[in-house]
Amino acid sequence: MKDLTQGSVTKHFAAYVGIFGGEHAGADLYLLADLYWSDTLKRSDCCGRCGRHLTMIVLALTPMLGVGTTTLNVASGGRKDQPHAEVVFNQSFIMSIVIALGLGVVGFILRPAYCDWLSADTATADLAKAYLLWFLPGLLLQFPLVALGSALRATGIIKPAVGFQVLSVFLNIVLAPLLILESVRGQN
Repeated sequence: MKDLTQGSVTKHFAAYVGIFGGEHAGADLYLLADLYWSDTLKRSDCCGRCGRHLTMIVLALTPMLGVGTTTLNVASGGRKDQPHAEVVFNQSFIMSIVIALGLGVVGFILRPAYCDWLSADTATADLAKAYLLWFLPGLLLQFPLVALGSALRATGIIKPAVGFQVLSVFLNIVLAPLLILESVRGQN
């Protein structure tokens, strides 16, 4: 754990503000990359809308996990209680995986009805179902990433969390067109 009680408060604050701003920009890049590639598709409005709705749900749920993890780990760090910080990290990471798996099961069960409900016709619904088949697992990986990033930030370790975020954004930018176009090609 990095001791944030030592050194300049202004310097610590400035470092964190820059990191948090970068992470929010990274989340926006996720959305923009997915929107760009899904909008290049024929009948893409439904695919993009399905993805945006689910992304907004995940973006609403992940901060709860992140804030809880950060708060408990900051308290452990302030007490210099490394064992408790490790327990909090392990619990939040397991919780993030359980939440992601639970939402994944619900998402895959409801995916056909959800796509049929939002689509104007059967062909569009089929494209949306194929799109979500690839999109949903990647989206659910946000839960473990948030748990990991929150635990690391709370202990003053910023660079690995940002590194994972940057890496995941680049992977999304590279893989989104391949997977989206492959899902459409499979429908034709």
